[in-house]
Amino acid sequence: MKLSERKKRIAENKYLYAMLFLPMVYFILFKYGPMFGILIGFQNYNFVKGVFGSEWVGFAHFREFLADPYFWKLVRNTVLLNIYMLIFCFPAPIALALILNEARIKWFKKLSQSISYLPHFLSTVVVCGMVVNFLSNGGVINRIVAAFGWEPIPFLMDPRWFRTIYISSELWQGVGWGSIIYLAALSAVDPQLYEAARMDGANRWQQIRHVSFPGIAPVITIMFLLSVGNIMSIGYEKVLLLYTGPTYETADVISTYVYRRGLLGSDFSYSTAVELFQSVVALGFVTMANHFSKKVSETSLW
Repeated sequence: MKLSERKKRIAENKYLYAMLFLPMVYFILFKYGPMFGILIGFQNYNFVKGVFGSEWVGFAHFREFLADPYFWKLVRNTVLLNIYMLIFCFPAPIALALILNEARIKWFKKLSQSISYLPHFLSTVVVCGMVVNFLSNGGVINRIVAAFGWEPIPFLMDPRWFRTIYISSELWQGVGWGSIIYLAALSAVDPQLYEAARMDGANRWQQIRHVSFPGIAPVITIMFLLSVGNIMSIGYEKVLLLYTGPTYETADVISTYVYRRGLLGSDFSYSTAVELFQSVVALGFVTMANHFSKKVSETSLW
């Protein structure tokens, strides 16, 4: 493309480029810029000497993590939580979007959307506080359990309950907000397809199955591939606020381990190496999932 044509195109789309400017600055400053810091994962980082003066140790920290007795437990807990997220939390927004799309009473549809969105705007601290209050020995849930004559259940102290509690809170907090993108995709489905399906005698369920769902299938595929990229990572905030000593067996994940070693233990090099290992494995999962998606469908990330 010639320089004059490029300038002309920029001038014609100047407002779009202006809107793109701030997101680009954000990613450069907070995503790509900090990537320079991964160098300390290959060093015995010393705050005084800095990145360029610290001792280079290569893959020593990576080998230390792989040999750590907690390694397999951390990987198991992280992967299991994310697999449960894919099983329960990933399809829930799709189902909600399809249900809301079928609602014909406008005020009921808007009210349902608003109610389902609200939990997303609660901070993680507030959500975890609610969970702790509801599930404590004197909380609402155990009062209901006691009303039926059963013994109170130590939800927050029993490692068998942690994954259920975590996934349930994630589902409640994110299902409404996650449905927005699918509702937007459904709004782009050609209404004539529904009319043609009705003329062919299709009922509501058949219209969902043969028109709505195929219409948003590419979006579902993209969102699934992005979710697979998080299979080795999970936010430490909610886990940190919900887990207790007795639940470490099922609750301790890689991100909380990094938090303890990196921030509390000031072992910056080791924690950086662990995070880098986590990111590389996640990239491998995304690459494999994307390759498989290209094989079986026309939708992929690249």
